This record gives sequence, C-alpha cells and structure tokens, in this order.
Amino acid sequence: MIARLALATALAFASSPALAQETDAEDPYIWLEEIQGERALEQVREWNADTEAVLTATPEYPVARAWAKQILDDDRQIAMPDAIQGDMVTNLWRDADNPRGLWRIASLDSYMAGAPEWRTLIDVDQLGRDEGESWVWHGANCLAPDYERCLISLSPGGTDADVVREFDVTTGTFVEGGFTLPEAKSNVAWFDEDTLFVGTDEGEGSLTDSGYPRLVKLWERGTDFTSARQIAEGEQTDVSISGFSVLDGDTRWRFIRRGPSFWTANYSLVRDNGSAVPLPLPEDAEFEAVLDGHVIAKLNSPLTTRNRQAEAGWLVAWPLQDVLDGKPAEPFVVFSPSETQAVEEVATSENTLWVKVLDDVSGKLIEVRPGYPGWFNRDMDLPDNSTIQIANTTGTGDTVFVTIESMLTPPTLWAVPGDGAAKRIASVPAQFDASRFTVEQRFATSKDGTRVPYYLARPKGVEGPLPTLIHAYGGFRAAQTPKYLTAEPYRSGPLSLFWLESGNAYVLANIRGGGEYGPRWHEDALREKRQNSFDDFHAVADDLVAQRLATPGKIAASGRSNGGVLVGAVANQRPDLYGAIISGSPLIDMRRYNKLLAGASWMAEYGNPDVPEDWAFMREWSPYQNMQPDPDYPAVFYYLSTLDDRVHPGHARKAAAKLEAFGQPFYYREAIEGGHSVGADREEDAKRAAMLLAFLNREIGDEAE
Repeated sequence: MIARLALATALAFASSPALAQETDAEDPYIWLEEIQGERALEQVREWNADTEAVLTATPEYPVARAWAKQILDDDRQIAMPDAIQGDMVTNLWRDADNPRGLWRIASLDSYMAGAPEWRTLIDVDQLGRDEGESWVWHGANCLAPDYERCLISLSPGGTDADVVREFDVTTGTFVEGGFTLPEAKSNVAWFDEDTLFVGTDEGEGSLTDSGYPRLVKLWERGTDFTSARQIAEGEQTDVSISGFSVLDGDTRWRFIRRGPSFWTANYSLVRDNGSAVPLPLPEDAEFEAVLDGHVIAKLNSPLTTRNRQAEAGWLVAWPLQDVLDGKPAEPFVVFSPSETQAVEEVATSENTLWVKVLDDVSGKLIEVRPGYPGWFNRDMDLPDNSTIQIANTTGTGDTVFVTIESMLTPPTLWAVPGDGAAKRIASVPAQFDASRFTVEQRFATSKDGTRVPYYLARPKGVEGPLPTLIHAYGGFRAAQTPKYLTAEPYRSGPLSLFWLESGNAYVLANIRGGGEYGPRWHEDALREKRQNSFDDFHAVADDLVAQRLATPGKIAASGRSNGGVLVGAVANQRPDLYGAIISGSPLIDMRRYNKLLAGASWMAEYGNPDVPEDWAFMREWSPYQNMQPDPDYPAVFYYLSTLDDRVHPGHARKAAAKLEAFGQPFYYREAIEGGHSVGADREEDAKRAAMLLAFLNREIGDEAE
C-alpha cells in the first residue's frame, strides 16, 4: 500500500475511461461503498494492518501514544457544566477508569464554590457491560423546570443513530414503562411532562431523502407509538423536520422547525392543542433563542425592521404573543455587530441574552438586555486575544459560564454574572512549557484580494523555514478558533502539541466557508464559489513560503469531514506545495455524495451533482474525480470509522483504492466504532494521534526523504 507501484501501471490506469467517472458504472471501486460487505472489510483490514505495521514501528509512536493517553485521561480536566438544571448542575466525566463516562449531578452552590459534590446517575461503561452493548453517550434532555425526567440518548458504537430512554433523576433509574425509542436518527423533545414531540424511522415514507425524520407526531405517555398523533410533515426532499420547546420564565413556547435545505427553515409556533401558526422569520434566518416573550434570530440577508434596516449577521426579535393573536409581528434589531465582528454563539439566562462574537477571530462576550425604547448591550470585561466559548447559563438569575483559552493558555471556566465581577471556577493546569513557543495572528492575501487570517505557532527563537502543519475547515459557517494545543480539532488528541514539541510549526487557517466574519465569509465559498476556500488555503501556504517560514513539499494540509473536500482539492491542485495530507472522516466523491447516507442534506452547501449546471462547477474541484497519477503527489493519511452514519466510509475507501492503483503512497486507519467522531474512546484517539505524528515525521519531517 505505502510502497509505489510501477509508474507505467499508474499511467495506464490514468488513460482509461474510468478516470472520468461521470457515471456510477464507470467507478471501478463502487463495491467499497458496501459498508459491511466482506470484500470491502477485508480490504479495510489489509490497509489498516499495513499502516499499523509501518507507523507503530517508529520510535516516536509508543512515546506519543502514552503521552496522548496521559493528557486525554488527565483527571485535572474541567468538569464542564453540561446542563444547569434549576439549582443543580450535570456533567459527563470521562477518564482512564471511565472511558465512556459517568453522567453525574451536583448542587450548583457546591459547583460554584469549586468543590462539587457529585452523585453518579449513569455509569455508561457499566451500563454497556450490563447490557452487552458498546454504548456511547449522546446526551440528556431534561424537562424544565423540575428536571426530574430526562430523555437519555445512547448510541451503539458512536453512530448518529440513538436509542432513547426515559430516566428518573430522583431515583437514578430508567423509568419502567416510560418513553423508549429503538435505534434510529430520531428527533425527540418534550411537549409536556406526559407528551413528546417525536420524529423517527417508521418505515417507508417516514424519512427524507437525507435519512432524517419527515413527520412530527405527539406521543402521549402510556400509549403505543402507533397511536401517536401526526401534527406536521415535511417534503421528501427536505432535510428534516422536528418539534421542540423552550422555557421562557414560566412560559413554555413550542415550535416546529421544517428544513427544506441545510440553510433554510420554516418555523411554526405550536399551540397547546398541537395546532400551529407560522412564524414570520425569513427562511434563511437562524433561530437562536427565546427571551422576554420574543423569538430571536440571526439574519443571513438584510431585513427592514421597525427601528432600522438590519443587515446580514444582525440579531432581530419578533414578539411571540402577536403571532399567537394573529397580529402583525413587527421585528426589531436587538444587536448589530461591527464590520470586523461576527455573532458566533447566543444563549439566554433569566433576563439576559448573552452574545459571543468573534472580532478578527478573537472572542468577546456581550450582555444584551430587554429595555425601552430598545434593548441595550455592554461588553464584558474578559481577556483579549482569547477564544471564548459559552458553556451554559443559569435559568434563575443571570450568570453565564464561559471558557477562556488560547493555543498557549489552558482553558479556564469562569462564571460571569450580569452584575458583579466574574469568578474563576476551575482551570486546566498547564500541560506543557508554553514559554518555548510563540503564537501570532497573520494575514495572507487570497487570489481575489481577500484578506485571510491565520494563526502561526512555532518554537521560540527559531529562524528560517520549518516543516509545517496547516489545519482548516472552510464550510458550514463553522469558525475555527485557536484552542489549547492539547485539545486541537483533529479528534486525534494533542497532535499539534506533539508536532510543535518536535521542532515544527502549526497553523490554524481561517479560510472562507466558515463563520469567522459572519454570513459573507460563508457565502463566499458556497456552491460555485467553493474554489475561494481552496484559494484561501493555498494563499496561507504561499504566504508562509514567501516569508521563508515554510518550504514547498514540507507542508501538510489537514482537514476533517467537510475538510476532506478541502484537503482533497488542494492536494490535486497544488501537489508542488504539499508533502502530506491528513484527511479525517472525509467527503471526497462529490459525484455520489448526495446518494450516500446524510449527503443529500448538504446540497445547499455544495450543489446537486444530478443537476448538470451544478455538476459543471463541482466537477472542477471534486477531489475523487480530479485525482491523477503524479510521482510528486503528497502522501495521504485517511482516518475514519466504519460506523460513521453521517459521512459514508466509501469516500475514503475509494480514494485509497485509487491511490493504490496509481502507485502513490497512502496510509489508512478505519476504526470499527466511533461514528463520525471516529474514536469511541480516548484509547483510539491516543493511537491515532501517535500514528499521525509518525506519519508527519515520515513524510515531511526533517528526517523525511
């Protein structure tokens, strides 16, 4: 696999009609799409074994694996407030003894004092042993305001599909005869204490083309699900439809969300009897929160409001009672970011809207409160040049929990009240000597003149070019912000730290397609504009070379999921620039992606390959169709999971088969469990981090040929 075949063989393959692969019949590797097919799995086992034989034999592998496991299992991690439930807080705790986690609860007072007194509710590892299942925790939805009953989602092996069970927090047991749903990609939420919103797989006609629920039903306690009353349905071509509720003070507001595409939604307000009235939100607006009787949404296109013209990226509110009463619900602006800012997160406490913005990618927290004649806001006094993330908020009182970190500063959890000083709750101790490194934000100029930010981390005092790892995403409005180097974005443990400790450079690139500068940053890489994100990535790499910080051929491109499209495209377009590619859970074959698992849900992002006009521009950059035999093509490491039911494992499998036919080097690691997140536990994450380090050293390290 890793050795090259004769170039003549590769060139013969390149001249065959199969290279074009404009139809399924022309794809010689389509058999690898049979996820559990024995022939396909035998090929996977062979590739896995070949990769492990090479990379686990390197001297750095056992050291890196042990170090990664130690970092990932460190019990000095922050016990994050996964949910604030009245005067209690819940947390899922994972460590060496509990790799799948302990779901536990403590009083909010003890948590705020920094000495939480935890009571275990569910031991996920023990539950799996007792039931003979490989359970992976996927969350709890507890009914406010009492929070005594919860809907627990458990995934067999880490897939997106869950089993849902009702749990009683007061007794610490699953409810006998309570609400239970079998394994499926279900949409489930509380309507009231005895009724659920449910959308699930009921057989033919119940799912959309994307594989998500097409129907919303109300299921009453004590009845068979077959008697559940349907209250809404979507189209077969929709992405999904779901019901949910939000508690605003003492009022429970209920909604239905129908998603015609990934980037559009129609919302309705649901009355107590299950009937619904449409909300006046624009179809491309993002539902963010409910506060003070208003629904708050982020705009993605301009809107005329009663107090001023609102632009894309602004937050706007509509009065819900007017909607119920059949009156015109006039929207008004509640927050407008500056030109360099983008709203990234929104959360509510009892009386406050908390808005986290990015300002040239640096985090800021803003408090927004209802008032007359307009809502007012103020910036909270928190460290500059940091990554800030909202962890949770209190339902009573106005406190928000946030984490603050940077590449060189470990995360600290703060409780930030609406009035008074912020309080430090917990912090991760330093896990490396940060004084040995420098981090700076730089800007590259893309092909069309766009200014593209990126973060560069290097050993302090080193001059000249270094082997460099560049990670990016570039899609789905997902901004990439700098995190502490032991918790970077590969789902692979502390790879970036290991790479820096080896004397190399690490870059996080904020290319278009993400949300770093609001809707415009995303829209500039949609569909026919996708090449902009690839050009941005090339621009960052070229800027590093021009500044004598990196060398062509000694640069690795890393991307995961949507990032698989990115790194596959840049490898095809600039094999002169990149010496290695890390491609995790990747999308690669854009000719067939909409026919594989959840792929149809992303056509608003990429285009529909079955429409000739769309395929015309997608064909220009689709990684699979543009792969060519080239002796200078960068070595690729594919990592993924057999049980990924979001991005089909066939993408990586077929790309690996193509490279093998070309005689080009590649490495392959397909974990059996883990779903789209790949690793079902930290042991797998540690192995992957160590193998990826060995791969980078072998292909672009200073010792590489």
